[in-house]
Amino acid sequence: MPEAADIKLVVREKYANAARRASAGEGCCGSACGCGTDGGGGDVITSNLYAGREIADLPKEAVAASLGCGNPTALAELRAGETVLDLGSGGGIDVLLSAKRVGPSGKAYGLDMTDEMLALARENQRKAGLANVEFLKGEIEQIPLPDNSVDVIISNCVINLSGDKDRVFAEAFRVLRPGGRFAVSDVVVRGEVPEAIRRNMELWIGCVAGALEESDYAARLAAAGFDAVAVEPTRVYDVNDAREFLSGHGIDVDAVAPLIDRKFMSAFVRARKPALSPCCSAECCS
Repeated sequence: MPEAADIKLVVREKYANAARRASAGEGCCGSACGCGTDGGGGDVITSNLYAGREIADLPKEAVAASLGCGNPTALAELRAGETVLDLGSGGGIDVLLSAKRVGPSGKAYGLDMTDEMLALARENQRKAGLANVEFLKGEIEQIPLPDNSVDVIISNCVINLSGDKDRVFAEAFRVLRPGGRFAVSDVVVRGEVPEAIRRNMELWIGCVAGALEESDYAARLAAAGFDAVAVEPTRVYDVNDAREFLSGHGIDVDAVAPLIDRKFMSAFVRARKPALSPCCSAECCS
């Protein structure tokens, strides 16, 4: 496995490049971009995630910079008045969609460590005319918000990029209010993955090498304090998909692709921070 610091540097540069391409109206494809790219213009993981009606009135740059593997805003059951935080918000598409769902009485935060993505997201917010949005600079391992300050955490194929996922889950637990919800889209694994994939830096950036095994993902969330953990597959990648996202990365595709047939999947991961227990101190219980 690559060092966490090395992963972070390469992630920042790759996503900065993706932001520059989206700002220039070039869209995003190939190894310069993020999850699922195959280096040849295809997009195995990030394609066809949003309904046309959802993104019809969003800035085209926000859509072009979408590098996720799911649609957490559609699955998180957001309610009016809630405060939402998107970990690794990129060009802002999920933040803007969340802001519309929670309405003027709610708030949507986006957190990203890449200056170019933050600039793009803030410009997309301006174009969308949404006042209940705020983009923050920071890392998902050190969320710059107070304890117990948000109702829902979403993320779209970003947690798998972190080299310290336990820290991410601990921070998510910290900033959620009691009873708050963790509702993210991510790439997860079923079974063992060849070591050649785990060691490949480019496949970390492509959201494959850093993916947790699904039972490990659930166990780590539980260890952080979450309950009601569930991992729901939304898209399972077969051997042909594997050939696409492995190509161009110095791996023997013909040998390795069959070994990971249907082992990688996009999934919606749910969990909850337990609600506070009823007060039973001397002051409130007789």
